[in-house]
Amino acid sequence: MELTRDLPENHGLSSQALSRFFMEVREQGLEVNSFMLLQGGKVTAEFTRMPYRLGTPQLLYSLSKSFTSIAAGIAWDEGLLKLEDSVISFFPDKLPEVVTPNLVHMTVHHLLSMNAGHHCDIYPAVVKEQDWITAFLAQQVEHEPGSYYRYSTPSSYMLAAIIERVTGQKMTDYLMPRLFEPLDIPRPSWETCPLGITAGGMGLSLSTESIAKFGQMLLDKGIYNGRRIVSAQYIERAASEQSDNRAGVERIDSAQGYGYQFHLCRRGCYRGDGSFGQLCLVAPEQNIVIAATAGFGNMSRLQVLLDLVFEYIFDALGPALLPDSGHQASLQKLLSDWSTSALPVLQPAFPGKWPVTGFGGIYLISDNPHGLKRITFTVKNKLKITLQMVYGDERDNVLPFDLTKPVCAEDVFYKDLALHRQQVITYASWLAEETLKLTLFYIETPYMVTYIIGFTDDQLLVRFNINVSLNISEYSAAGNRDVNTPFINC
Repeated sequence: MELTRDLPENHGLSSQALSRFFMEVREQGLEVNSFMLLQGGKVTAEFTRMPYRLGTPQLLYSLSKSFTSIAAGIAWDEGLLKLEDSVISFFPDKLPEVVTPNLVHMTVHHLLSMNAGHHCDIYPAVVKEQDWITAFLAQQVEHEPGSYYRYSTPSSYMLAAIIERVTGQKMTDYLMPRLFEPLDIPRPSWETCPLGITAGGMGLSLSTESIAKFGQMLLDKGIYNGRRIVSAQYIERAASEQSDNRAGVERIDSAQGYGYQFHLCRRGCYRGDGSFGQLCLVAPEQNIVIAATAGFGNMSRLQVLLDLVFEYIFDALGPALLPDSGHQASLQKLLSDWSTSALPVLQPAFPGKWPVTGFGGIYLISDNPHGLKRITFTVKNKLKITLQMVYGDERDNVLPFDLTKPVCAEDVFYKDLALHRQQVITYASWLAEETLKLTLFYIETPYMVTYIIGFTDDQLLVRFNINVSLNISEYSAAGNRDVNTPFINC
């Protein structure tokens, strides 16, 4: 069942106030890709920046952790685990030769509250191994569990591993009848470790509306559409301070305490969030849920967004208002205009110096971090371009471009942990007579990739750039036309 829509005025918020909020978000240059505001369980404002779509699943990064928390809560409610259970009790077959007292005392509660006792970030040491459970248990635990906060994606992974052990199911299978189906969320994709265990702390993909439904369930203390999903007792624990995360933190809403895979915020709110600005904000005092996806270059931009939410939405709340059709129309026009603001400018004019086959052909590419070996251009009617990229692996693909309009296609590209076939929207334009710009929006992620390709005689220079990334390298590489391989431009 889809969420119902309503006017914000019926919930004490004017369309004019929302216009001011969205104008400020735009003025700040915040790269919000989608945004949904729920008041009283109803959608009172929504926005999508083209070519993104509200219904397309988005990679959540660490917002996945909050879903893992609720999975743990459901398992706790069902008596499958206890919060005080020791971590090692679930993995007697994975223990290191020396089991230290701190490792013995580490519990499910400590994994949930990010105070398992590790001093440094153990993520690199864990994920480089084939067996993440064994690698986690082998790490030094310098602090007594419960005494030291360290944000830890491997701790969230261990929660997923525990849930899969005690349920005998993949976590998505476990959650389908207990969480996803009751919230009318389609079966999601969730990445795994090399051994096939759900990643837990990352890798989940859901639509913006699905995030909003999850937030509404949290706001209603574990109930959705009249059905109990998780106990109110667990929600209270998850949304209460379990760890002190204030030391050395500059962003104020990341220094209000930490619950069970949720950050506590000002104004009595709490949130799950993920890299580049993925957000589920729950505000019990204001009866509000906000779901958003974004492509922020750094997480300080998320703090700016939260500041604007508090100032322009929370502070504007009051008694119910009479709707104003003029203000509503102005809001919709603002959102419509803004939705196209990130799209590339189409430049359909084909450079006069290039005949139809002027740059078409096969180019052998020099060494580069991505292992791109060969590019083949094919041109049709001076407006349609196909680009074949050869890596010698699953990424080999032919992508269509049109100088007059965007083109929907599929490509194999990165998500969180691995390569995936996914939707991509392509754009092409000429920046100059010898420079072609290809833009690819991987709309299941925040990733926007650009290839700037300069042509000179039988050579080219390709520059790969990406708007945001945790580990995808940008590069430049040269290419020489392959004159030895027959090429037919058709």
